[in-house]
Amino acid sequence: MSAPSGDDVEVVLVKAGRTKIRYPAALLHDDGSHIAVRAPWAAPGVRDFGFVRFEPGDTFVEHYWRDRWYAIKEVYAADATLKGWYCDVTRPAVRDGAVLTVEDLDLDLWVSADRGTVLRLDEDEFAESGLAATDPEAATAAVHALDELEALALSAAPRGSQLPLTFGPRSESGRQEVYDVP
Repeated sequence: MSAPSGDDVEVVLVKAGRTKIRYPAALLHDDGSHIAVRAPWAAPGVRDFGFVRFEPGDTFVEHYWRDRWYAIKEVYAADATLKGWYCDVTRPAVRDGAVLTVEDLDLDLWVSADRGTVLRLDEDEFAESGLAATDPEAATAAVHALDELEALALSAAPRGSQLPLTFGPRSESGRQEVYDVP
């Protein structure tokens, strides 16, 4: 893994052509393909999905790729306990200097820390988005990305394992790289 650079970036999440949210993040890694950043929960207040709560004090270690149609966000509680992985289906990430732009394509996957819960999310929003009609190639790539994420989540490690999902880069020894969570 490249050493944390200490640089800050601004993550810009775009949805349906509009900026949904933008927030500062610490750049942990950028090898030209994979970008990892660390950021606190950026939205105001608590967001309770029923299967997980995102709240002030949570930390996200977010993994983006310039050549993959998804982003994977490791979600940690304030006490550094892993809550799970929130996976967004996106167009490949674009970094221009200190700005990292990611276009959300509605489909999501939640994987609990113990891998006991793997949930496909927002398939109805994706269908309603009209992407299949306006950009069929992107829609196909998005569906394939969700399928790939689900397959990775289900095969990554035995349920109950605390090992990270094997979405991120591996060291030369083949072990998963780990990014410190404050």
